[in-house]
Amino acid sequence: MKSVRLPKEIEEKLDSLSTSSNKSHSQIIREALVEYIAKEEQAVTPYDAGKDLFGKRGSGEADRSINYKSRIKEKIREQKSN
Repeated sequence: MKSVRLPKEIEEKLDSLSTSSNKSHSQIIREALVEYIAKEEQAVTPYDAGKDLFGKRGSGEADRSINYKSRIKEKIREQKSN
């Protein structure tokens, strides 16, 4: 069993909804939580939203992030030799 503190405004709306729908507070809250949880479970993560776009445009160099330090050093040597 869980207890929840509600702001007065929400509690008043819950009372009104309970009266007009002829449902208990607990029933309304349960229904709302079931709906909220279902919505959250279907929510798309940022990765899922863009995963079909990842890798579409690339350098073609699979080790680019691994060898970045050596590429930077090489560029600096090139600049110094010119």
